[in-house]
Amino acid sequence: MIFFVVTFAALLHVLFWGAGMAVWAMPRPWRRFWPVLALPAGFALQSLVVWIGAYANLHGTNSYAWLSEVVPVAMLGVALVRRGAGHVLTDVSRFGVLAAVVAGCLALIVLPMAITSRGLTTISLGSCDAADYAGGARVLMEFAHGDRGGFLGLTDVVRVASVDDFFDYWLRLNYFTPAAVIALNGSILNCAPHELTGLMTAVLLAASIPVAFWIARAVVGYNSGASLAIATLYGLSPLGWYAVGHVAMGQWFAAQAIGLLTWAGVALWRGRFSVRRALAFGGVLAIGYALLLGAYNFMLLVCLVPAIAYAGGFAAWTGAWRRFGWWLLAMLAPLVVSGVIFFERVAGLVERFHLLRSFDFGWKIPALTPEGWLGMVSGPELQPWRILGLRWILAAGVVALLALAMARALRWRRRAAWTVFCLSVPVLFGYTFLEVRGAWLGTNASYDAYKLFFVFQPGLLAAACWWVTLRRGSQPLAQWPAVVAAAGVVLMFNLVGDGMFFWAMCHAPLSVNSELKQLRKIEAMPDVASVNMCVTDMWPRLWANALLLRKPQYFPTDTYEARWHTPLRGDWDLESGLIAVNPGAGGRRQLSPHYALVDTRGPTYLHAAVGDGWHPGEVDPKSGEHWQWTKGEATLWIENPHATPLAVSLTLDGWSFEGEPALRLIGSDGAASLPLELGGQRVRVQFSPVTVPPGSSVLTLRPSRPPMAEGAGAGARKLGVCVFGLTLDVRVK
Repeated sequence: MIFFVVTFAALLHVLFWGAGMAVWAMPRPWRRFWPVLALPAGFALQSLVVWIGAYANLHGTNSYAWLSEVVPVAMLGVALVRRGAGHVLTDVSRFGVLAAVVAGCLALIVLPMAITSRGLTTISLGSCDAADYAGGARVLMEFAHGDRGGFLGLTDVVRVASVDDFFDYWLRLNYFTPAAVIALNGSILNCAPHELTGLMTAVLLAASIPVAFWIARAVVGYNSGASLAIATLYGLSPLGWYAVGHVAMGQWFAAQAIGLLTWAGVALWRGRFSVRRALAFGGVLAIGYALLLGAYNFMLLVCLVPAIAYAGGFAAWTGAWRRFGWWLLAMLAPLVVSGVIFFERVAGLVERFHLLRSFDFGWKIPALTPEGWLGMVSGPELQPWRILGLRWILAAGVVALLALAMARALRWRRRAAWTVFCLSVPVLFGYTFLEVRGAWLGTNASYDAYKLFFVFQPGLLAAACWWVTLRRGSQPLAQWPAVVAAAGVVLMFNLVGDGMFFWAMCHAPLSVNSELKQLRKIEAMPDVASVNMCVTDMWPRLWANALLLRKPQYFPTDTYEARWHTPLRGDWDLESGLIAVNPGAGGRRQLSPHYALVDTRGPTYLHAAVGDGWHPGEVDPKSGEHWQWTKGEATLWIENPHATPLAVSLTLDGWSFEGEPALRLIGSDGAASLPLELGGQRVRVQFSPVTVPPGSSVLTLRPSRPPMAEGAGAGARKLGVCVFGLTLDVRVK
């Protein structure tokens, strides 16, 4: 129940922040439709307040969040006077059905989170972005811009381009607005970032539904019923659930922003152009640009593509280039104003593009064919339906319906057809280019393609549903059943995809569990001055970073931007994973079953890590149990920082296939331990001590028989020994 209470409280809080701003920002002819603008306006205003608070050097949103509530109160008061309380209530009641859709979709996407955990937490299907957002949110919640203590001022670790501290990294280069929204709402709702990040992503899905409705209604021109159906489909689309499942907050802000910018551009061109009319759209445009600048500022280069295609096409057809010039000026002037306010976001844009070119971010995502545009995909990986060629049958059906509807529109509704073309074709061209480029070069460009598709999805979905216009015409009775049947098929496949996502999110492999939360205790340990992040998995390592920002931290490998590898200069190793180093004499402090601190200053300290011959680690999301299979012979890398050798006794916790293979431990000098038997039951076995010389060395686990194949086929894994843990008891030689 707590998940639903906090989620809907956050939604209402953002709505409260944006209501007053939406009333005065909505142009007069559309003033009664201000509720569709309220949630994006709330996010933009919250982001602006946190931006100002940061540059005012206030000590985080925890120090000023409640005082800042006067801003939306004042704006709402002005709006009530300007619009009239009666009219405001009437306007709100007009959107009752849409509000029910928003609430229903939000409750549905939050339900698997509530099933997964009893207490507030964040889960993920694979991406570690949630921990990154949470780290920024904690910076903005608890620290002032001038703070340089702990991790924030660790220049050699956090330097990125022109930024050399962790606070400025969030202001200039990283996703500021997602972190700011988590911070402000977390301070009001008394929720830590790890409790709120996943839920705020679900709120962003809900907040985007009115924008999808408005694009369908005001840009494409569907009636209220069709627009409501499209908005519902948008809220249920597995493409959006994928973003929630991977806690991808930034793209949701960009989708709202581009939707508002597209509507403003189209509406501004359609009416009679005047300075007064241009100024009337300034508020909507400023909200859109503010959301983009704070989240996906690199999308500024393409955010106006549908609007420019629409206006530019009409200008080329009619020769109204002078009008197009004034229109373009009206569209870009609010960007200049927003850019002056969010000056650091503009200044960091070139560096952001350089980083995007330098690193192959993301992972490979399957390409979407026409049925995928409507959300008809299989499972939580967005795979197409391959059963009996179903993918191509559905794709052909979608193309046929769209072609038939477009052919009719070209005869009777050419302006509407041009609108659909501008909302879809330029974006799909860019999407296809990125997909082909990624396949050609073997990169993760399909990840970029998905992001591009997603941020334009409100318009793309409205265009892809153009076949609903087939219900109109000279033979409505014959065409209506076909349209209803097609809509039923689309809805059914979306719900099936949602069911697959629901199951996957109920068994999410990544979560902020109770063990991770206990790491916060380290900040209260005065004798732990600095920490080496020797946590092997990316998810817990990033969350540990976010939970320990008041401590200097050092990383053995590059973790994320602003968390670069450096020499490990920490006084303590934060250890988690396969290997546990026990230097004895109080040098190990066990924090939980899977996490411990190891004192690096003792005479028997050494650093150990898995080497070659290991499969990737695996985890049971329910129990939190970790294990790792060897590929056969496997190695451990040891670093002895002392001038004298150390004696190491290794205890292995694991099992193997039936047959009790003998396992030996080979030291760096080639000396082998006595063979130990390992069978089909999990056991703990201890090898005889080996000597570890000063400097770097390698220990080798050598089984007596070759690894066995897991299943049939050429791609089957070769499995040796399943290892749950390796304990290294160290003493002076």
